Amino acid sequence: MEVPRRDILKGVAVTAAATALTQLPAAGADAAPAVSCVTPGGRDFPKVGGNYGNQNYSALGGIHHGNVRRLGAAWVNRIEGGLTTGNNQSTAVAVDGILYLESALGNVFAVDGRTGETKWKYEQTRGAVTRRGVAVGPGLVFTHGRGNWIIALDRATGAVAWERQITGYGNMEKVAITYHDGLLHVGTHDSVRAAALALSAADGSLVWNFWGTPGPGEFGNDTWEGDSWQTGGATPWMHPALDPELGLVYWTFGNARGNNSSQDGSGRGGQNLFSSSIVAMEIKTGRYRWHFQSIHHGIWDMDNVMAPVLADVRIRRRMRKIVVYGSKSGMYFILDRTDGSAPLGIDEVPVPQEPRQKTWPTQPFPRQGPWTETRVVDQPLGTSVPGDPNRAVPNYVQGALYDPHWDVPVLSIPGHGGGADWSHQSYSHSTGLMYTGFGYVAAAHSLTETSNGLRPPGEYQTGGVVAVDPSTNEVRWKRRMPYSLGHGNGVLSTAGDLIYIGRPDGNLLCLDANTGRELWRFQTGAAISSSPIMYEVDGVQYLAVYAGGTGIPYGDSAPRGDYLWAFKIGGRVPPAPTPAPPVIRRPVSGPPVEGQAVANTVVLARTYDPATGTVGATESTAVNAMAPTHLRVPAGATVTFVNPADNIQVHGATQFFEGLFDVRLRPGESFDYTFERKGEYFFNDSYSPRPTGKIEVY
Repeated sequence: MEVPRRDILKGVAVTAAATALTQLPAAGADAAPAVSCVTPGGRDFPKVGGNYGNQNYSALGGIHHGNVRRLGAAWVNRIEGGLTTGNNQSTAVAVDGILYLESALGNVFAVDGRTGETKWKYEQTRGAVTRRGVAVGPGLVFTHGRGNWIIALDRATGAVAWERQITGYGNMEKVAITYHDGLLHVGTHDSVRAAALALSAADGSLVWNFWGTPGPGEFGNDTWEGDSWQTGGATPWMHPALDPELGLVYWTFGNARGNNSSQDGSGRGGQNLFSSSIVAMEIKTGRYRWHFQSIHHGIWDMDNVMAPVLADVRIRRRMRKIVVYGSKSGMYFILDRTDGSAPLGIDEVPVPQEPRQKTWPTQPFPRQGPWTETRVVDQPLGTSVPGDPNRAVPNYVQGALYDPHWDVPVLSIPGHGGGADWSHQSYSHSTGLMYTGFGYVAAAHSLTETSNGLRPPGEYQTGGVVAVDPSTNEVRWKRRMPYSLGHGNGVLSTAGDLIYIGRPDGNLLCLDANTGRELWRFQTGAAISSSPIMYEVDGVQYLAVYAGGTGIPYGDSAPRGDYLWAFKIGGRVPPAPTPAPPVIRRPVSGPPVEGQAVANTVVLARTYDPATGTVGATESTAVNAMAPTHLRVPAGATVTFVNPADNIQVHGATQFFEGLFDVRLRPGESFDYTFERKGEYFFNDSYSPRPTGKIEVY
């Protein structure tokens, strides 16, 4: 059935405003007249997302299919002098030929877009926090400081103009700042309750706030059981989109988190608004206008908390002002941004239930279906390796999107670290397509897991790029990649019918926007967890990207750096040395242990202390309950797997995905296997698949 209109709107419809397009004003302008959110950037790339509609599109077309192979680096700036640690999720912006960027240390840089010279540097005084981008307003640059500070810097010098601490609304760090018409739109995160905030750009004072979990007397509070709203989470992790003509700002809110973890819905019955929702609010007042909830009463951390993308597209012969919403779940919800209606149809589909979790009876699906797979693949062991990207790690209960759980882990896809997640997505005026980088990162959920679920050790974490036509919500093309591209790997599309995306191995790629065919690549030296941008100086068009790296989803194996690169046709700066690539298989917990230290023996269902060499005294189903989890032996060595006599259960060792062995051992039994070939061989326990080990053969 189609979603009833009243269930989508829950509020007053917005009257369409004038449709005349005006150019995005220069950041130094004294006034900010109403502008179109769909006007693409050209000479400047003035905000994270490119324009108010977060289209990540450049109208510059000087770099195109005919000359992209001559694209080379014009300059590189190691902004922190060669830093190789930290988390770098900040995307640069370009205004009047100057690039503004935050580093892993929280310092802010102004860099000459033509020469790469650092013009000024703001030294952060409050320590490092994860940042995703500054805002540039009239004469000022705005950034975050640890401890919920908002900091305004003089755009010409980097000197502090003012600072203000904002308390009482949750942590205020990760969300990129958005400037518009005298207001700063910022979001809080990692809190029991979080909010979208509008602050005065003049002094940082609070103008309005909108809670992700409504309080008593506020619309939506009755969707939370009892007082569960107080710890409901619903965090706005990503910056909003704005439509100045309609006078609306669009925020997306994350998963419900309270009652022990995001996987436990037993104490927060109801739909849990505004978790996993997009909410349209009035820019000036924060007044609620409409919302759409993409996941009701979520228990999977599968929130669609993306930076929404606004576009004007023709749907069934009628021009519609749309907002494209949806990320982790691997599907797009195409909504009319004036009133939240669904021009292509959205169905509430019955889903399996778990009464103890108080699951909601239906979940919304776009009528056209998702753009990625939504069920793990049961591929037999011993077949091709790695096999299907959605291949299930053995011994888990296999599930689909929105299958419920309780005390037994249920493995599903795309996973709370998969889908499009929080990467910036792009709408191309040239092709009319939406582009996103995505990940395949299957996750197991149950109340035995802490936090937001278990990404099983040994699984492959890969991904790709997909192009979707928002006028039909159908996939135009999909290209698989060896790495997950859902964690900050933003897409830039351009008038040259090209798209650019960075990978965790340091490669910046250029793809044909119509087909996904690779046309060009460049090694930047570090993982890219930001969006490429395009700008123009003195008539020369430049592509720029920050290569710094972050730990999601590849941990410390993702190479780090502080490389700010700019490219132009005919650039001659050579690529960076190729770093060690990320480890795409989810690692086991625990350090490597040499075989001779433990007599080439793995004890099943027991933990191990590598500092003392002590095997745990009690039976365990913890993820690290292989003693040891990581054993190193030479080729030709024989490894013994033993189930201790004082264990109670029958435990096993299932090797995946090569299928070298799959044994069940009663208490007191053992099994020997000789590893003849070099490589890494994962295995888990058939009794409970959570305990996972690896034999590294050298």
